[in-house]
Amino acid sequence: MLEINGVEVEDTYCEAFEGIYTRILVTAKHGWLLKKAAYGATSLPSTVFGESEGGVESFVSPECTPDGRLGAILQIWVAKSKKFQDVLLREFGKRVRQGILVVPTTRVFDVSCGSVSGKFDSNVNVGRCGDDYQWFEERWGREMVVVPIMFGEFAIERYIGYSEGVAGGNIWLFCDGEDSALEAGEMAVKALANVEGVITSFDICSAGSKVETKYPEIGPTTNHRYCPVLRGKIPDSEVPKGVESIPEIVINGVNLESVERAMYVCMKVASRVDGVLKISAGNFGGKLGKYRIYLRDLISKFE
Repeated sequence: MLEINGVEVEDTYCEAFEGIYTRILVTAKHGWLLKKAAYGATSLPSTVFGESEGGVESFVSPECTPDGRLGAILQIWVAKSKKFQDVLLREFGKRVRQGILVVPTTRVFDVSCGSVSGKFDSNVNVGRCGDDYQWFEERWGREMVVVPIMFGEFAIERYIGYSEGVAGGNIWLFCDGEDSALEAGEMAVKALANVEGVITSFDICSAGSKVETKYPEIGPTTNHRYCPVLRGKIPDSEVPKGVESIPEIVINGVNLESVERAMYVCMKVASRVDGVLKISAGNFGGKLGKYRIYLRDLISKFE
């Protein structure tokens, strides 16, 4: 039997996708303001509706930021498509304007990593919030767009890079109840804060989805085969006896290696929690995603 720390691991694979992301650094004068901006700008994942999703990669000390203040590295993702640049420009502007600019004392810097596919001008989708009263200025060794606002001013680096990454990596944790599921999920999410280049757009996700649906107009619907409350009520249930809760940890990363490492870390950490009975991953039969990440390979690679 395939296992990790004595917990069964299903011999299956996670199906992941190509995505486009931008990586930014947000700073603020105080920690509570920084957290409000970081979590506000990355909430409500909605790539399935042709929009975007985001997450906090890590919080960093003042020694690691251009302006010497507390910072948070965020990733904002859109699906790879023919019109991804238009979607990214719209979604980035929306999340920065409504999630960060409105939080007092915040600033935004570009922290692109690896191979950058291109850059866009943040004046187009953020700077113009100044209604043409904004101006360009060299600060902290960077070209910034300075936007006058009622509180004072908001500054964002003018050119923001974007790159191609891997989205939708995931781990499923089959648990004996809500408490063990929450503990295992929380442990996994905390551990991922130490894996560079990845985010968890949902943190602990309570509802996995499937390809087929009766109501395509509302988007993804519940993966009924893995709903514990339906065990014994439907003929195709895949929930083992004793399993009462299945949280999902969804992972996006700057490259395949970072997603693979993050998935392994989730398995390793969660398997130490009492009440985790089995570990698996979600896929769509290979119909949608470019990448297949086999759990067996992760254990062989990182153990």
